[in-house]
Amino acid sequence: MTTLLLAASLAGCAVGPDYATPAMELPQAYKEAGPWKLATPGQIDPDQPWWQAYGDTQLNALIERANGANQSIAQAEAQYRQASAAAQLARASLWPTVGASLGTSRAQTNTNGVHRLSDSYSAGLNASWEADIWGRIRRSAEAGDASAEASAASLAAARLSIQATLAQNYLQLRVTDLQRDLYRRTVEAYTRSLQLSSHQYAAGTALRSDVAQAETQLRSAQAQLIDLDATRNQLEHAIAILTGQAPALFSLAPLPPAPGQSEQQAMDANAARLQASLPQIPSGLPSQLLERRPDIAVAERQAAAANANIGVARAAYFPTLTLSASGGYGSVAFGQLFDTPSRVWSLGAALAETLFDGGARTARNAQATAAFDAAVAQYKQTVLGGMQEVEDNLSTLRVLDQESAVQAQAVQAAQLAQRLAMSQYQAGTVTYLSVVTTQATALTNQRTAVTLLGRQLLASVALIKATGGGWHAPASTASR
Repeated sequence: MTTLLLAASLAGCAVGPDYATPAMELPQAYKEAGPWKLATPGQIDPDQPWWQAYGDTQLNALIERANGANQSIAQAEAQYRQASAAAQLARASLWPTVGASLGTSRAQTNTNGVHRLSDSYSAGLNASWEADIWGRIRRSAEAGDASAEASAASLAAARLSIQATLAQNYLQLRVTDLQRDLYRRTVEAYTRSLQLSSHQYAAGTALRSDVAQAETQLRSAQAQLIDLDATRNQLEHAIAILTGQAPALFSLAPLPPAPGQSEQQAMDANAARLQASLPQIPSGLPSQLLERRPDIAVAERQAAAANANIGVARAAYFPTLTLSASGGYGSVAFGQLFDTPSRVWSLGAALAETLFDGGARTARNAQATAAFDAAVAQYKQTVLGGMQEVEDNLSTLRVLDQESAVQAQAVQAAQLAQRLAMSQYQAGTVTYLSVVTTQATALTNQRTAVTLLGRQLLASVALIKATGGGWHAPASTASR
């Protein structure tokens, strides 16, 4: 009884430091405008359908498929189940172990030369329990729970990463479709230019070099159009793998061209459609967004697990107390097995302490402390990295928005110069070199405009990922 009272009185003790989220000195605001605050791990919302902000039903369907079929997500989900089972295993040690036995044996004995053959029968229950006086088991369970929570955050991080990568590949593929449509119409325009220069050469009003220049320009545009096919195919293959499909079984139809329109009108219509699907970033993002980043939650939970492991290592300096009890029946005759005289029982307590281990416990304690310090450094680095990603993408989107406006003006000027040069060439006032130069300039500026649109789309996805998935923070955050 004294042993039980002692174990109960010490049960609230747990050696090792109690965990607190590592403190950091960080600025109260981002360099880019916005009402920001310091990052602390909060509630993760892996089911936030942030991709719907792009208004593309095809993208929605692809990400929904990836959520259920991507093998990296399946692997992370299995690892989470593994970590949860490990946490349950650690917590199971808090409870007694109870067993049952039923046995029979037949033996021959030799007493003073007299051989005797006899049977024996037994049945019983036994129980043992390690009193968690110093908190070793509780610290192990604490570490297991923190590791399971870190694995859950890793699953959310894997899902968000796959979703963002798929969205970026899809949007880049659609931008490639715009570029292909631009080059297709450019090839049609260059074909007409080649026909014009050929007719004028046949009429004796143009040089043979004009025809050669027109043909060179046409073949170059055709080659670039073919090269875009390779880019699109690679993006399509990547999307297939992300959605858990073999590339041979997957295809995405290209964006349909706008029939009956001029080259620039078609490009403007397609670009406008994609611009309309570009999510509008609020001027002041909620401060809770960075708090729910899965990678920050992973790093913080790993620090918590490492802190608990320090307690496990330090508990090894103290003795362990194991209580045991058993009871049952034993008899040489099966018919008398459960009679009162056959009843047996035992109670016991064992206190064990390591007296010398060559410094093993000291080494394990130092190892656990160093692991915690490394986990804290990783957590702080993850927070800083998250802040940098948000800053980078906010800055990129702001700069690209300004650049796109200027580039649109450059496209208009280049198209005007192209039309004027063609009119002057037809009038015979300039050489075909002027036409070639203005056409090349117009094509370059148009492609740059489409490329800027693609960069804006990719940066918007990167910002969504950097803020943990979307602009809408959860209504409440979980406290640690």
